[in-house]
Amino acid sequence: MEKKRNKSSERRHGLQVATLCISTAMVLILLGMVVLTVFTGMNLSSYVKENLTVTMVLSPDMSDQEAQRLSQLVAQQPYIEKTNFVSKEQALKEGTKELGADPSEFAGENPFTAEIELQLKANYANNDSIKNISAQLKTYNGVTDIDYKQDLIDTVNNTLGKIGLVLIILAALLTIVSFSLINNSVRLSVYARRFSIHTMKLVGASWGFIRRPFLRSSILLGLLSAFIALVVLGVGMYALWKYEPDITTVLNWEVMLVTACIVVVFGVAITMLCTLLSVNKFLKMKAGDLYKI
Repeated sequence: MEKKRNKSSERRHGLQVATLCISTAMVLILLGMVVLTVFTGMNLSSYVKENLTVTMVLSPDMSDQEAQRLSQLVAQQPYIEKTNFVSKEQALKEGTKELGADPSEFAGENPFTAEIELQLKANYANNDSIKNISAQLKTYNGVTDIDYKQDLIDTVNNTLGKIGLVLIILAALLTIVSFSLINNSVRLSVYARRFSIHTMKLVGASWGFIRRPFLRSSILLGLLSAFIALVVLGVGMYALWKYEPDITTVLNWEVMLVTACIVVVFGVAITMLCTLLSVNKFLKMKAGDLYKI
């Protein structure tokens, strides 16, 4: 009879642990998705900003050699991500392809001038910075104008700023909800063993000794839940990569590694904290109070 009772108790405890592990893993999956979205959004923001083009229009009488030297000089500036020199001949070919006819045949000469296309670093891809950069670039000999799409840059920055704010708020809300859900699950698990905690207190066990097995279990639970969450997230990212291989431009290995670390650390930390709070609650209770909850 006693063996059956013990087996039944072990079965219930095992079911509680499995339920807690699955519920924690589901919360960590949601957290991982938000973290991935936040970091991917940041990378997308940088990618879009760094692909906005600022064009240096050069003087018609400037030779290609002089223009290339100027391009190399500009490329050394701290705000430049990449430069691309477009010669007069290359500009004529591109213009002929777009227009469907060679404009030099009508004009009698190549109407295009050489250009240097600049891609700025993400931190400088805003109109205030570009205005200062434009003023500096115009001081170079042979530069006649600086051309960039001011409205497009404003639109991109405003849109990306709003998206980033929404993602940060979503991450903060999910963190609060995650703590509440995991805390409730852990509290129920510890609640089922409240009389065991009281029994250990009666035989003189210290609070640290009583907490130790619960904290060890919480660490293992956090690691197992994080592992399950990472497997699910990994399968999802692999499926996304198979569907769209170019996603690696913004969803790279660095993002995935940081996300994995956050999921593991959060999984272990949150289960340990919730377990510590729950165990302390029952340690502070008197014997009569254990029957009232």
